[in-house]
Amino acid sequence: MPAEPVAVVGIGQTKHVAARRDVSIAGLVREAARRALDDAELSWADIDAVVIGKAPDFFEGVMMPELYLADALGAVGKPMLRVHTAGSVGGSTALVAANLVAARVHATVLTLAFEKQSESNAMWGLSLPVPFQQPLLAGAGGFFAPHVRAYMRRTGAPTTVGSLVAYKDRRNALKNPYAHLHEHDITLAKVQASPMLWDPIRYSETCPSSDGACAMVLTGRAGAARSPRPPAWVHGGAMRSEPTMFAGKDFVSPQAGKDCAADVYRQAGVSDPRREIDAVEMYVPFSWYEPMWLENLGFAAEGEGWKLTESGVTELDGDLPVNPSGGVLSTNPIGASGMIRFAEAALQVRGQAGEHQVDGARKALGHAYGGGAQFFAMWLVGAEPPAT
Repeated sequence: MPAEPVAVVGIGQTKHVAARRDVSIAGLVREAARRALDDAELSWADIDAVVIGKAPDFFEGVMMPELYLADALGAVGKPMLRVHTAGSVGGSTALVAANLVAARVHATVLTLAFEKQSESNAMWGLSLPVPFQQPLLAGAGGFFAPHVRAYMRRTGAPTTVGSLVAYKDRRNALKNPYAHLHEHDITLAKVQASPMLWDPIRYSETCPSSDGACAMVLTGRAGAARSPRPPAWVHGGAMRSEPTMFAGKDFVSPQAGKDCAADVYRQAGVSDPRREIDAVEMYVPFSWYEPMWLENLGFAAEGEGWKLTESGVTELDGDLPVNPSGGVLSTNPIGASGMIRFAEAALQVRGQAGEHQVDGARKALGHAYGGGAQFFAMWLVGAEPPAT
């Protein structure tokens, strides 16, 4: 029996901010879930199972929060799964939910991911002492900056490329009411004059620390037929992983990322992603990862990703808009960041992205990665059901 086609019929986000002191974690996740249900015009009774994800529990210091969040998510008496794959968890959580629908285990699934970073300190949570992990030198930026420098050496990319990405994404965020950072006075000069944190990554080329949650309602063909609004259809989805460190690992363009993208394109029947995909929501926590991932995901030849950025191809009005929502550079509740990429891709093909809508978007890619560039999750969604 072929897999059940999977449709996204409801999407909900909180307003992402530095600190949501007005709600607990339970209140935060319920807000996103309620908005997704309202978008789908469904109730808690219509949900057969819940799949929840977040980044490591030590970020907030609450172990297995899914247990006490069951009531807030309408999951009491229903199957509930927790997913964890570091920073990519929002994406992998959505894929687990989609697979439950595709396998006809459940007809309609609510999936949700969150982080309340104001109740944590991810910077130092990611800086555990040796010998418990390799030194990250004050957070993720210290770990990834050498990989950015390696990319620059390998490709000859000019030092200005990172600031172009940051300037683009922060301007896109101004069109997204849910984005955390709304820097109305942003200029390219201000980005380039911001303090250097981890050479070559400047302060304005880094992601913020956000509180937020994102939820989606996924269902099959019958549920999609009852949807009051156009659904987004899942054409392909995949996860891949590789060790954080091993002999021969390519930190600039990890093999797991390449393999994950290739699998998604195969499932979706995409042979030329550069031409066939209309928008990309890409996990870019530090600006230089846009050109790096453009190559890793097959949108540009090796060494050519930075040229797409520099020439304006990835702008909102370019022919391959990347992060029209403002991306992780503008909003980063770590556990939810990957799901936001997936949800924003779905909003694009549903034609519901508001001011940051890409004209005529019919296919969009959602991308997430996590850990030491070791976990990857992606899906490709379309405005039409997948070919059977």
